[in-house]
Amino acid sequence: MARLPRFILPGFPQHVLQRGNNRQQILFREDDYRFLREKIGTAAEKFACRIHAYCLMPNHFHLLLTPLHEDGIGKLMQYVGRYYVQYFNSGNDRTGTLWEGRYRATLLDPVAWMIPVSQYVEGNPVRAGLVAAPADYAWSSFAANATGAPDRLVTASADYERLGRGRKTRQAAYAKGFAAPLDEARLTRIRDATNKAWVLGDAAFCAMVEERLNRRTSPRARGGDRRSAAYRMAAARP
Repeated sequence: MARLPRFILPGFPQHVLQRGNNRQQILFREDDYRFLREKIGTAAEKFACRIHAYCLMPNHFHLLLTPLHEDGIGKLMQYVGRYYVQYFNSGNDRTGTLWEGRYRATLLDPVAWMIPVSQYVEGNPVRAGLVAAPADYAWSSFAANATGAPDRLVTASADYERLGRGRKTRQAAYAKGFAAPLDEARLTRIRDATNKAWVLGDAAFCAMVEERLNRRTSPRARGGDRRSAAYRMAAARP
């Protein structure tokens, strides 16, 4: 079956996830993390993508970014993937694939989901048990977003800017969002939308995307549901 094209609207953010093949570890040494982060930054500039949050984990990495052109994310991921595989294979005397197929991604409504997804991305090391707090992890955008630490990868989104009038106020408001972990319902929605490549947003946002791209943004009801007695009764009502 042919793969469906991704949901891409220039100017709208996406959460992107790339895993190691069979979830194998892809980052071991500090040099590995530095090389991958450097290539992501170079590709973001080269292909006009604005990165708002990122997290480099031992066996995968996350990006929350806004492409300015339709092919920006695809070219960025291709560039990063190619250069990192060459670097990794050369340094580890190996050949072959490193990635788990295509990267996964979800187009999202920035008004409702930009900040929650950013916090989801930067909260990964805590949920994985690598650190006790996001500030303890060196390979994410948390320090840039929550404390203003310099990070050339990070560009503040309009939704981040709306957290407060001043820089310090915005940083404090953003950091405060980590006081309690994301609830399970939000975690599940983010994970499902990303892994299944559906749009993350409410009915109005999804309708806008469907109209602009002429494609469904959520799965159809399964055949079994449509054949059920409840479905037939509902369909028969005037």
